[in-house]
Amino acid sequence: MKIINKIAAAGIGLALMGSPAFAQSLDDAKKAIDAEQFQKAKAMLKNLVVTQSTKDENYFYLGWVYVRQDYADSAKAIFQKGLNVNPNSALNYAGLGIVARMDKDASGASSNFNKALSLAGKDSKPYVYIGKGYLMPDANGKVLPANATAALDVLTKGNVASAASSGKKNKNSGVVQSSDPELFITLGEADRLLLKSDDAYTNFETALTLDPKSAGANVALGVLWKYADNFEDAEKQFQAALAIDPNYGPAYREWAETDLRWAQSAPNKASEKVKEAAEQYKKYITLTDYSPESQMRYADFLINAGDFKTLQQVATDISKSAGSNLRAYRYLMYSAYENKDYPAGLAAGNTWVTKADPKRVIPRDYLYLGRLQIANKQDSLGIQSLQKALQLDSTAVDVYQDIAKSYYAQQKYKDAGDAYSIYAERSRNAKLTDHFFSGLSYYLAFAYAKGIKDPKAPRTDSALLVKADTAFSYVAQKTATSPFPLAYLYRARIADLKEKDRNNIAGFAKPFYDKLIEIIVAKGNPDDKSKGYLVEAYDYLGAYYEFKAKDETKAAENYGKARDTDPANKPALDYFKRKGSKSK
Repeated sequence: MKIINKIAAAGIGLALMGSPAFAQSLDDAKKAIDAEQFQKAKAMLKNLVVTQSTKDENYFYLGWVYVRQDYADSAKAIFQKGLNVNPNSALNYAGLGIVARMDKDASGASSNFNKALSLAGKDSKPYVYIGKGYLMPDANGKVLPANATAALDVLTKGNVASAASSGKKNKNSGVVQSSDPELFITLGEADRLLLKSDDAYTNFETALTLDPKSAGANVALGVLWKYADNFEDAEKQFQAALAIDPNYGPAYREWAETDLRWAQSAPNKASEKVKEAAEQYKKYITLTDYSPESQMRYADFLINAGDFKTLQQVATDISKSAGSNLRAYRYLMYSAYENKDYPAGLAAGNTWVTKADPKRVIPRDYLYLGRLQIANKQDSLGIQSLQKALQLDSTAVDVYQDIAKSYYAQQKYKDAGDAYSIYAERSRNAKLTDHFFSGLSYYLAFAYAKGIKDPKAPRTDSALLVKADTAFSYVAQKTATSPFPLAYLYRARIADLKEKDRNNIAGFAKPFYDKLIEIIVAKGNPDDKSKGYLVEAYDYLGAYYEFKAKDETKAAENYGKARDTDPANKPALDYFKRKGSKSK
């Protein structure tokens, strides 16, 4: 919280700069938007829609600020006012289309975008902002390739439509092009998201040719280098942007996020780069405005940085501020869970999921809510929430691990086995232990139903044992060079279940118990659990040699080892009692 407190004064100063006491123009407001000084821009534009109430552009850019701050309803109302002022305002129709996309209203978006384009003429801006609308990340923070392609298409049309009025030729191709650098920055962004790096570079360079003082174009180039993992050149571009405008906050934000990516790519520099990233982000905050929205951008950064302690402090402060954005509770839910503050996390999660517009609730929200419900002993609700996350995003296979753990804790072993099996097969993060727990869950499901644990339970289909043995066999194969003893223990137990009785033993489990003994003895100094496994194996082998192999020497040897390991072992004591001997 010290970070936020220290920068509060700077934010207040920026807010004052946006008051009517200062000279304002639409260009000033647009510069503030570009610099992500949204409170300052909002103050300017609110004044402009009063003092220049007949200019529809003022309404559009005010609505655009609300879009950037994720206030769709407010944005929609402002765009509508812009259309009341000018029913043929292409920009405000574009704005309504953007809001429709935010509301997941594909038909409304298409209708309003088409209307905007029919009215745009040679004006590049409606094309630019429709493109920006397509490039806005969804609730999961992603831009789908189809949306980036749609942006590229409309921006390309915008370049053609506005080229005739510009008369400018591209210095390399000689083709007449638009004179709007913002159009080429947006084109480059669409190219970058479609992994068309060469085209993106060309468009960003074109923007710089049209406006050599464009801090935004330099930052865009820096981002392009960032995703190419060319961190040194990315830094140079951010420095170039700051040389043009030392107060250009987005340069520091992208620099911070580049440092985080650098830290993840170079473990030897991780500590240094994470520290640098935090410093760059402080500068970004001081240069924007101290608003809940700016703090939430900081919150996004803290999630990427894995600093959940600071995130919980920031999110708590945002949630307490007047007029705070409800999204603060999402951050509070995430951070409280990671910090093991489960009651606070559950309270925040319930607030977010029940009060937020359902279209704003994403799969990860249900994932965290489910985890928090399980942590607060609300397992049934937790599993429902986790399943909701899967309904919203079927690719979120990691959720199955949480579901499996909950079922296992509730001793619902078949359900646990099914969930572990799906997780182990589909998740990139699955480990051999997940395959093992899949097998163990199926084994316990059979054991419980058979009556080993619960004599009243009905017998279950032995197919569960096949699934269990398949999982244990997989683990054994994958750990051949560094054997996993429990895989052999449970393979032996499953094989032993096929025996009718020890007096008529077939030896199905023998190879697995032999291997188990080999592994444990090779490690030396077995712990109490391992001693128990050894006794179990020796008892089985004793019976095998006594009744199947008819080798009394081997039988006595194995029962003797069982007794030596556990002097109270009943099968061994019974054997020697039968044979009338106290020793081998």
